[in-house]
Amino acid sequence: MSKKEEIALALHEIGAIKFGEFTLKSGIVSPIYIDLRLLISYPKVLKLISEAMTEKAKELKFDVIAGIPYTALPIATVISVEQNWPMVYARKEIKDYGTKKKIEGVFKEGDIALIIDDLITTGGSKFETAEPFEASGLKIKDFLVLVDREQGGGRVLAEKGYKLHSIIGINELLDILNKETKIDQESYKKAKKFIANTQI
Repeated sequence: MSKKEEIALALHEIGAIKFGEFTLKSGIVSPIYIDLRLLISYPKVLKLISEAMTEKAKELKFDVIAGIPYTALPIATVISVEQNWPMVYARKEIKDYGTKKKIEGVFKEGDIALIIDDLITTGGSKFETAEPFEASGLKIKDFLVLVDREQGGGRVLAEKGYKLHSIIGINELLDILNKETKIDQESYKKAKKFIANTQI
């Protein structure tokens, strides 16, 4: 079994891939939703995903890894500990007391941060993600995500000079689940049609 098949089946097994009607961050209503917040309760699956992302990260050049709250923070933490790679993260809420820092962790101006996130849809929110790091003097070149929902995110990032790396695309994920008869045909066809029709 390939690493991608292992990940797809593991995500299905823990109930992280849901079918129905879901409004995404981009405002799009989708028949498929991938909920990676569940990973923290499944250490074996979290480790499997972290290992796959580590393999991909080793091909890239960076000084620190940047975990995105909240879903990707556990993934980035596991990678950081296993590989002894320094980690930083951007606060979701900046406190008006203490250090009042936007970015937590140790780095110097000009360091390259590899952004680690759970998934990408249209790519729009990734610019908001990059902003506090770049404003604090870090350089962003690459985004590494587990799932690419294949709705134009990679191209949108490329237009701004960033490069997207993903472990698995949503079509591939669906095809694996279909091949292994883990999803019904109606859900499979509906999700495939939706992805084809919403590519930007």
